[in-house]
Amino acid sequence: MRIRLIAVGRRMPDWVTAGYQEYARRLPRECALELIEIAPGHRGRKADVRRILQEEGERMLAAIPRGSRVIALEVGGRPWSTPQLAERLGDWLAGGQDIALLVGGPEGLDPACRARADEQWSLSPLTLPHPLVRVLLAEQLYRAWSLRAGHPYHRA
Repeated sequence: MRIRLIAVGRRMPDWVTAGYQEYARRLPRECALELIEIAPGHRGRKADVRRILQEEGERMLAAIPRGSRVIALEVGGRPWSTPQLAERLGDWLAGGQDIALLVGGPEGLDPACRARADEQWSLSPLTLPHPLVRVLLAEQLYRAWSLRAGHPYHRA
């Protein structure tokens, strides 16, 4: 099984790249985390945000590998505790189906991406900056894996 984090944005600050890579590299091969960056639309003073979201959404949908279970990261999605995420991760591993996690840009996800998603997950009721979500997702996936594996990283 592969987990693909499909996220809008390129040229992240060094701390984002380092944080994401730190946790992604810790995950074992059976649940490898791969980042697919989607080019953001140009946001100028008079930008058509609706059109930009639609174009980003089209690029995101095209990047989803065939047969993947799609999970949209949305403030209004279902929150999962760490044990619940660990249980989900176990189900994903047992099912063998690849997972695609969709993270939108500054304005969120295009409605077509939300419609394509098999489910919506909320990391927090807070609106988080999209670069930070990459690091948070990688860490939480590693934490869920470590909980399942009995690794001492997770202490709760």
